[in-house]
Amino acid sequence: MNQTTVVLAENHRIVRQGVRALLEANPKFSVVGEAGNGVEAVRLVEQLKPNALVLDLQMPGLNGLEAARQIQRRSPQTRVIILTMHANEAYVFAAFQNGALGYVLKDSASDDLITAITEAMAGRRYLSAPLSDSAIEAYLQKTKASPVDRYETLTAREREILQLAAESNTNAEIGRRLFISPRTVEIHRTNMMRKLNLRTHTDLVRYALQRGLLAANDDPLRATKQRSARRG
Repeated sequence: MNQTTVVLAENHRIVRQGVRALLEANPKFSVVGEAGNGVEAVRLVEQLKPNALVLDLQMPGLNGLEAARQIQRRSPQTRVIILTMHANEAYVFAAFQNGALGYVLKDSASDDLITAITEAMAGRRYLSAPLSDSAIEAYLQKTKASPVDRYETLTAREREILQLAAESNTNAEIGRRLFISPRTVEIHRTNMMRKLNLRTHTDLVRYALQRGLLAANDDPLRATKQRSARRG
């Protein structure tokens, strides 16, 4: 029997361990890799080319939506299943727009994830209850009349730098993470700020929080102040 190979991308180790145990208890699945952040998830999927990726939305380095978008370009045969706490039509629509086929809530029954992966492998979309296709279609109709989303004008590199900068990384630190020069980071960062009409780092962090790129309990503004105090 051919097994479905799966990569798990979730920044909480205890959650990854639980999902891994659930999947490996089923002979249909084989977990071939784990990632603790979005950048690692993209690299691991590109390297392993798994059948499926179980992906959290809020991860450091690169959020799940952007990771899904990049993975669909680099490994289009990999089916992406979102596993998250966010029962919000905007997140669901964005997930499907970025290539996901499944959307499972973390408080769902364990069988939901199994079903979602199975449906995704068959090329079918799966939504956890209480989410529904009709709600997503209604959200889609509502957004069609909305102004252009400035975030959609960003390049993949600008989106990476947006998240890393919001996490209070310096240009040098971002450059080391992305294997580019600090000067190149600054150019991308300037273009990104201009496109989003942001002026200060505080504006950038607030935008990232509102966009759902960072968890509110991360309190990045406080972390930035603490880092500045240490440098002073």
